[in-house]
Amino acid sequence: MRCSWAPQSFLAGGGSGQMVKVGEFWDVVVITAADEKQKLAYKQQLSRKLQQKELPLGVQYHVFADPAGAKIGNGGSTLYALQHLEKLYGDRWRCFSILLIHSGGYSQRLPNASALGKIFTALPLGSPIYQMLELKLAMYIDFPSHMSPGILVTCADDIELYSVKETDVLRFDRPGFTALAHPSDLTIGTTHGVFVLDPSGASESGDLEYRTCHRFLHKPSIEEMFQSGAVIRKGTPSPKNLPAGARSTPNSSSDFVYTDSLFYMDSHLAQKLLAFYQQLGTLTCEVDAYGDFLQALGPGANVEYTKNTANVTREESELVEVREKIFHLLRGTPLNIIALNNSKFYHIGTTQEYLYHFASDSTLKSELGLLSKAFSIFSVGSGCFQESPCVIQSIIESRGSVGPGSVVEYSWLGPDVTVGANSIISGCHVVTKVALPPKSFLCALSLKVNDCLMYATIAHGVEDNLKQNVKALADIHSLQFSGLGFLECLNLWGLKTTEGLFSGHKTSLSLWTARIFPMCPSLRDSVMASLSLLGAIKSSSPFCLTNYELLSIEEMLFYKDVEDMMKWREHISQEIHLKGCQADVSE
Repeated sequence: MRCSWAPQSFLAGGGSGQMVKVGEFWDVVVITAADEKQKLAYKQQLSRKLQQKELPLGVQYHVFADPAGAKIGNGGSTLYALQHLEKLYGDRWRCFSILLIHSGGYSQRLPNASALGKIFTALPLGSPIYQMLELKLAMYIDFPSHMSPGILVTCADDIELYSVKETDVLRFDRPGFTALAHPSDLTIGTTHGVFVLDPSGASESGDLEYRTCHRFLHKPSIEEMFQSGAVIRKGTPSPKNLPAGARSTPNSSSDFVYTDSLFYMDSHLAQKLLAFYQQLGTLTCEVDAYGDFLQALGPGANVEYTKNTANVTREESELVEVREKIFHLLRGTPLNIIALNNSKFYHIGTTQEYLYHFASDSTLKSELGLLSKAFSIFSVGSGCFQESPCVIQSIIESRGSVGPGSVVEYSWLGPDVTVGANSIISGCHVVTKVALPPKSFLCALSLKVNDCLMYATIAHGVEDNLKQNVKALADIHSLQFSGLGFLECLNLWGLKTTEGLFSGHKTSLSLWTARIFPMCPSLRDSVMASLSLLGAIKSSSPFCLTNYELLSIEEMLFYKDVEDMMKWREHISQEIHLKGCQADVSE
């Protein structure tokens, strides 16, 4: 499968730390951030990667933060990024090949990526450990040399793998938009964008087809897919699907649709969107780069979608008006499709997806060469590793054990530390004998509070919904923490239900904004305190939190100390080298 080789050959041997030739790689790589604080965190990590020659050189790397104020969505971020490029490069950016990676937001569904960003999520591969940024650069290595000046837009938490003939190339050289399309079952289509292809361009050319799109549907119902003609029926020559395992790959005998992933727009169209944004002035509503840009394209597009706000996080008064303007701006623009009939699309944006692809299912692991132990050490007595957890840049000492289906990253677990099955442990240092319950989530953060270095550790169940919110204190009984009603948890912790229990807006109360996590002067103390609050829920035994200063996850991210968290990771790396362990040793 194309891209399976990429981390080994490009990152390890031919790309990172070397000067790229003009015209053979991206001229500019842009990463978007939610705000200035996240931008600073990203720039710190990029700077370190470049200093350590972990990224290709000769490329301009930029981080652009969304403007303060209302959320503007990834479509708004795209427009704002174009404005930044114009300010930095004048007209020259219009001749560039640009990779735009959307990585704004605080990853509430995968909180171990919240502090340092989804694009810097660690992969179980490499020494030093590869992250999503390096994988993105590797996966798209062939694109710039077959691409007219323009912008390739992608998200930080997905992986696209495909197989084509050695003589086939993916070309992004036609006017307008060009999008990748992946065969998917109809259920997947309800949560993604779906292409209604023009039947006149159909062929039986195998793994790769260049098609045109009649209409684009954004998260349609199954009924809408059938009514619009998006469904390729049983008996129709079907894609050469890969072995089962990817959630987007349909059974070869079933109905299927083509779903979206990344897209390209030529520089002329990018200029058109920039002019629109400059004329619009301040954007105060969420614009979706997929739902609002792509739905305007193709001869079958109609203006009705602009009134559908079902998939909008927060409905603003001007949303419909802005959507209508975008529709009329882009109407008549072609949407070209590269149908990858032998492809898979992976999303690594939730705790469940993260655990499934890194520790449970073997499909992605075999395709990318991911390891069960990547740049990690453990004593011979750690027989637990035969049960396939995933350990990334961590130290597990003698008699320590990690349950099947769990992921441990950037952590040091001492003797007699037991991690239950299907858990996520990130950035932790545990020296005391302790047993983490199954399905636990634990992520330690360094904080800078009043110029003092402090620590706090996020702890909850991996299945908890941190985004679920209620509007009033009287309704918090509907929140669940690690399988228990939140009010019962508060009783076990000795906390009272007051407005001071939550940070942020008092009409949006959630586990994300609940002040329940102890702040401590040391990493070890912080981890143990949060383990105790989690243990109190599992054992139904009281653990009083009133003696601690408590923070919410929202506040922890505000106070995060990126430099100290990176120092901890470097400390783990140095200890691994000192102990003389080989990196990336397979069982």
